[in-house]
Amino acid sequence: MSTHVALIRGINVGKAKRVAMAELRAEIEALGYAGVKTLLNSGNVVFTVPKGAKGDPRERIETVLAKRLGVPARVTVLTTAELERALGDGPFARGAKDPSKALVTFFTSPADAKLLAPLAQRAFGRETLVVGKACAWLDCPDGVLGGKLWSAVDKALGDRGTARNLATLTKLALLARD
Repeated sequence: MSTHVALIRGINVGKAKRVAMAELRAEIEALGYAGVKTLLNSGNVVFTVPKGAKGDPRERIETVLAKRLGVPARVTVLTTAELERALGDGPFARGAKDPSKALVTFFTSPADAKLLAPLAQRAFGRETLVVGKACAWLDCPDGVLGGKLWSAVDKALGDRGTARNLATLTKLALLARD
């Protein structure tokens, strides 16, 4: 059995993609996953994949969201090791000044890093961008919406990834360890 984290893009943002977390947990459990826990009301799910489980968890969760819950959404599924690596290998390994203003954006494919390469060469004032192989780290000291970096990264990636702030990712890592 291995523990995974699903980051669902856009759930419970706006009126169109509302899903009760209890309903989401029940649907993921119905897929045969165990220990299903949600964090916050925004589509952050920790679950365990039993040995011998068939199918890609990302595809299976996306199908449940679209067909059973009527909410098409992109899902990024990480193993606990991948989440821990993103927290431990990047510029926030020793923490961030304000974890709510430090983001990690996970790519859908390692090739997506190339989309951010031009942005890594640009100056964004006090904001910083570090691009890795599987994710990018953004420090937005004036807030995600207070600067230009997040908007540029989101535009460059489109729906090729999803971001969470460091505070949320740290809580997810703790939840996955329990």
